[in-house]
Amino acid sequence: MVNRVRHVGVIGAIGAIGFFAGLFFLTQPGKAQGSSKRVPISVPDPPAPSILPPNVPWSGKSLELLLPKEDSRATPFEKSGGIESPGHAETIEWVKGLVARTDVLEMVTLGTSPEGRDIVMVIGSEQRVFTPKALAAEGKATVFAHSGIHAGEIDGKDAGLMLLRDIAEGKKRDILSRANFLFVPIFNVDGHERRSRYGRINQRGPHEMGWRTTARNLNLNRDYAKIDTPEMKIMLEALQIWRPDLYLDLHVTDGADYQYDITYGYTGTHGYSPNIARWLDDNLKPAVDRDLKSQGHIPGPLVFATDAAEMTKGIFGWTASPRFSNGYGDTIHLPTVLVENHSLKPYLQRVLGTYVFLESALRTAGRDVASLREAISADRSSRRKTVPLSFQVAQEPPPKVEFLGIESRMRHSVAAGGDVVEWTGKPVTLEVPYFVAKQPKLVVDRPAAYWIPPVWTEVLDRLRWHGVELLTITRPRQVNVEVSRLTRPELASSAFEGRVRVSSPVEVETRTMTYPTGSVRVSTDQPLGDLVILLLEPQAEDSFFQWGFFLETLTRTEYVESYVMGPTGDRMLEEDPELKQEFEAKLAAEPEFRDSPRRRLQWLYSRTPFYDDHWRIYPVGRER
Repeated sequence: MVNRVRHVGVIGAIGAIGFFAGLFFLTQPGKAQGSSKRVPISVPDPPAPSILPPNVPWSGKSLELLLPKEDSRATPFEKSGGIESPGHAETIEWVKGLVARTDVLEMVTLGTSPEGRDIVMVIGSEQRVFTPKALAAEGKATVFAHSGIHAGEIDGKDAGLMLLRDIAEGKKRDILSRANFLFVPIFNVDGHERRSRYGRINQRGPHEMGWRTTARNLNLNRDYAKIDTPEMKIMLEALQIWRPDLYLDLHVTDGADYQYDITYGYTGTHGYSPNIARWLDDNLKPAVDRDLKSQGHIPGPLVFATDAAEMTKGIFGWTASPRFSNGYGDTIHLPTVLVENHSLKPYLQRVLGTYVFLESALRTAGRDVASLREAISADRSSRRKTVPLSFQVAQEPPPKVEFLGIESRMRHSVAAGGDVVEWTGKPVTLEVPYFVAKQPKLVVDRPAAYWIPPVWTEVLDRLRWHGVELLTITRPRQVNVEVSRLTRPELASSAFEGRVRVSSPVEVETRTMTYPTGSVRVSTDQPLGDLVILLLEPQAEDSFFQWGFFLETLTRTEYVESYVMGPTGDRMLEEDPELKQEFEAKLAAEPEFRDSPRRRLQWLYSRTPFYDDHWRIYPVGRER
């Protein structure tokens, strides 16, 4: 058989019979740094029902998808009886063997991680075409899924390997008659190899699992907007090159106990891609829910408890910002679904539910590709006049919805010094308020474009990595723009995702700015125009400004001495009656100002031509 494993250059979070792998000893005994000790706890090897909430017995029809462990075609997960997940090297070798036995799969390498591991993708194509151009020419739907963006949440890997096997060997090959399948088994490959039994204390399996973050301790599902990791750069480039019609990000959630084993969600019609949201509501969700239920699973919405100890207080529906996969997809008008399996359900059940989800999504996209692409096109061509920068829960009373929960009670914990929630394992059906953050909180009028001086290379590079269209000027140009004065910038008290975040109220000023050669004009009249706005408006929560890319603008670099500013200020007050009147009014209204010689002189200094008029001016201009 021809070897079709090759490298491809790429441009650049709400029981059953199960197995529990997260609780044994919290750490190895011994001394840690300093005076504290880490001690073992008395927890048995898996299963450990005394620690986690009890399971609800489960025996879904999807168990029939499993091959016997003795079958040579079985995945490592199946061979383990549904409790193990293979390491990176074993996964790659298994995929290579599968590809060698079939003519409808090929494995390509999208890029290499900082620790030197390949991020691979498997392509499934009935017509055996394995390039972006050839796949696009077919006209079929292309579905792109990845697992292990949080490498301890690895259900999707084992589900995807099973599905690829069943597609390749005939049992499910008909899927490829209407849809092509792009599957990345492990996205966070370095975090995946930080494997141990101590990955996620609240998760039932697999026996060993990887780590949430990368080798540099960065969370890939907080990096879509800022692109600080090589892994994210590789992933976004792959999405641009292969241009999927549907993007699936496979996770395992934390939090409360409830009956749902497979939860998933996407931004609704209030977001940046309302036509796509309607397609997901009308086409994908009914099909996926039907198929999961028919296989013995309980699908549910991607929601979070407002109070895990008292579910009747309500559940919360989230509108993700573009740091997250689903928020990013909504912003760039790529249909994106975030799948969050329930961590308290056993690994076997979760993997099989993910298999059913993937198969259903592939069949739905393949069947309804025409209407899906119409929705995508409509959203990409839309240019809304006002753009929300953030969303909030509306003030009116929320609707009530049915919620399939698990009975809970409070129990006293000596360690906590109070009560903690305990779930009994008894299913209950609740009617709870559903709070959805879908009302715009802050909006801006859509500018024609933004202007960025060439010195801000980190920002310009990232815009290019996002695939944003840029116009670079070849000679200096004067432009009338709006600029934002950062009136009260505040830095976060601690680092987050490798950066110190910053926020500030702004005052808008109009100026004529001279942009030097190499400056860039970024039009918002492009398919990624909404993303441009969310990245460049300083009050957007995932803007480059709030991620700390413009901290230099907060530093003053020229000052004045009192022996100079004293007589200068006296002269200014003598010669300018209006200035004197304003000064005296401020003295009368603000005792702290009146009693501070430094503040008085600084105020006068700020009204001289010597004052740095670039200080606290956000350097991205807004062209109306």
